[in-house]
Amino acid sequence: QVQLVESGGGLVQPGGSLRLSCAAHTSIFSSYTMGWYRQAPGKQRELVATMATDGSTNYGDSVKGRFTISRDNAKNTVYLQMNSLKSEDTAVYYCNARFKYDSRVLYWGQGTQVTVSS
Repeated sequence: QVQLVESGGGLVQPGGSLRLSCAAHTSIFSSYTMGWYRQAPGKQRELVATMATDGSTNYGDSVKGRFTISRDNAKNTVYLQMNSLKSEDTAVYYCNARFKYDSRVLYWGQGTQVTVSS
């Protein structure tokens, strides 16, 4: 019911910046908590950041202070600004939408690769 399409991934040098975008194809975007998760090879998927419908945010400890999540409800888009990137940030990044009225209703994007390397 909800399509999520990530973009903006790629190769960046350590210390660099990258901004990911996720376009949500839904008529009720403002009813979803939006988030970013990532998964590196051989590791569990982990929380990067979320933003609820009221604008409140949560960040994973490893990215706090370096990454910023934002959303534009008028454009049905959520962003992840990534600064001071480290090699350990290398992962596939997934966009997530969770319905605020039923947390069992959630959707995932296809993922976008972020590689931090010199």
